[in-house]
Amino acid sequence: MKHLRFRATTVVLIMLCLMYFITYLDRVNVSTAAAGFGKEFNLSKTEIGLVFSAFAYPYLVFQIIGGWVSDKFGAKRTLIYCGILWGIATILTGFAGGLFSLLMARLLLGLGEGATFPAATTAMSRWVSKENRGFAQGITHAFARIGNAVAPAMVVFIMATHGWRESFYICGAISLVWVLVWAFVFTEHPEKHPRITPEELAILPQVKKNQPKIPWGPLFKRMLPVTIVYFCYGWTLWLFLSWIPQYFLHSYDLDIKKSALFASSVFFAGVVGDTLGGIVSDRILKRTGNLKRARSQMVSVCMLLTLLSLLPLLFTHNVYISILCLSAGFFFAEMTIGPMWAIPMDIAPQYSGTASGMMNTGSALAAIISPVLSGYLIDRFGNWELPFLGSMILMGFGVFLAFRMQPDSKFEQSVPGTPVHPVKAGV
Repeated sequence: MKHLRFRATTVVLIMLCLMYFITYLDRVNVSTAAAGFGKEFNLSKTEIGLVFSAFAYPYLVFQIIGGWVSDKFGAKRTLIYCGILWGIATILTGFAGGLFSLLMARLLLGLGEGATFPAATTAMSRWVSKENRGFAQGITHAFARIGNAVAPAMVVFIMATHGWRESFYICGAISLVWVLVWAFVFTEHPEKHPRITPEELAILPQVKKNQPKIPWGPLFKRMLPVTIVYFCYGWTLWLFLSWIPQYFLHSYDLDIKKSALFASSVFFAGVVGDTLGGIVSDRILKRTGNLKRARSQMVSVCMLLTLLSLLPLLFTHNVYISILCLSAGFFFAEMTIGPMWAIPMDIAPQYSGTASGMMNTGSALAAIISPVLSGYLIDRFGNWELPFLGSMILMGFGVFLAFRMQPDSKFEQSVPGTPVHPVKAGV
């Protein structure tokens, strides 16, 4: 049966895919469960928006901290502790007795998940070859979108048979099982894995084991354009994750099962977009050797197509047109993920966890503002299409800002007494 065994690098990638799936399952299950706890606790749309966004406050704070921790202490320990924390937080959500306890559980979830994606990027910087960074980031985020797509149907099924609380108990238990498996199958450095092959090691990047001191100021300045672009993307992401299940439920007066089905259809479009985006980005890089074209230009084009896809929502109110527009918009938005998450590894491979944490603060900040402002607009004007106008405006900014990211200019740590400066990165 030896020929049926997965390669060590494949096992690591599968475990990271499962982690992305589970974290998003735990993150967005609240959007569908809101139909249950919102009614039970008599919450307004603005209050529900606060529950959605509470996750993002500690998530924002721990992006950079978590990235630094994973770079310094390793992805294995970081993800073990984070997984235990987010699993417990998910279970505690099911015990909530009102708005305050819901907010506290969501804050704890954000604390647990804050370091997960930077830590995963640290692991990928060691376990994924340079030529496959876009694919690895794309496929892992595709599993995150599968979590988005599965969550509405799964939560509705559990709510129908048991209740909204039980959906959180089950999701939390799944998280704790993943932690146990991760602790046994992952090693920090590939060469120490008992099943790694010489062929695999030959194509993996050489990473220094002694982490140099992080030049915080220069690195932050270098990553700032990337962070702003990711904020533009994150606004649309969190609008979709937070409100799409409720959008179909209330804007078109559909029953909860049909609204969950339509929401899942939109999220599955993102699964395809994530996977295809990473593949296309890596293929452009292999064919042209041009990081700017493979990363920045691709992100710019996809943001423009997202804007154009969402535009009809402002002029029509038809459920089938809405499904097509939202699916196309989410598809093109998610095509940016593979190249975007490859950029921190392209720019600063030695500090990939910290750099990706800096980038992801953009999305985390959007996660704080977007759900609450969207809920307020819906409460104030009763218009469920209005929040998408903000997405279109920010995507328009992103189209132009993407050219400032410069993934082909590699950030290098200076030696003492010399300035830190970017140099052209090789492929």
